[in-house]
Amino acid sequence: MVNVHCELLDHHFEMPEHPERVVCLTSGITEALFAMGCGDRVVGVSAYCARYVPDLKCPVAGDYLRVDEALLAELQPDLVLVTTGAQRPLGLKLARQGLPVYAEPLPNSFYGILENIVTASALLNQVTAGRRLCDEMARRAAALRAAAPERRPAVYAELWFGRHARTIGGRTFIHDLIAIAGGDSILAATRAGYLELSLAEVAHRAPDVMIGFAEPEQPVDFRSLIVQRGWDRTFAPALIQSTVARGRNVIHDGPSLLETAAWLQGELSAAAATIQ
Repeated sequence: MVNVHCELLDHHFEMPEHPERVVCLTSGITEALFAMGCGDRVVGVSAYCARYVPDLKCPVAGDYLRVDEALLAELQPDLVLVTTGAQRPLGLKLARQGLPVYAEPLPNSFYGILENIVTASALLNQVTAGRRLCDEMARRAAALRAAAPERRPAVYAELWFGRHARTIGGRTFIHDLIAIAGGDSILAATRAGYLELSLAEVAHRAPDVMIGFAEPEQPVDFRSLIVQRGWDRTFAPALIQSTVARGRNVIHDGPSLLETAAWLQGELSAAAATIQ
């Protein structure tokens, strides 16, 4: 057995040298575990993980904020993986119950995603596989940066999390996703990660492109929003609509982020071709 300390939860626990029963409640890490060849050790996932792992057969043990305690007890996990942010209270709750729970930080950049993959691979005693995956992701990101159009469109991202809308500053991996794809986020110099909307500021900066993300449970008509705000009569941004589907989800931080970047690069290239 090895002793583990999760600083973000201030939680000590013991687990096997090679944990074989992993419950992962964060979809990006679940996808990474399968990508590094550890999928056979995952015995429980969140309600969102199947979007990013084809033919996922693991039982759903919870979502971002809740867990099925009876099922979790039945699964007898060696390790439970969560993240911080809105999921941190769940991690703290599981820690108080004495479960072997480890929280990864919300990534502030593309490099934070790679850091989390290395940490997850170390917890599973598969560091070489984790490093190999990170190297491949870094190579793919570099190739996409090199293929980006010379004319980089100015990009505004509007993200709807249920009824709550946010845009992005410079301290989030979504900024890096846009940069890898060949765009320049209009609020890149802002030191925060996720910001409340300032429509006047967006109008002032007049971006070439608007990326809109909304969850399927509460869809948002971004074209109507552009018209309602009068943006169609002033700077008329091209609209790129992101979804929760693998390769189209700008808020997902798993390895398929690079699939999203490739798709986004195509969309940005098409938008750039129309800019005068």
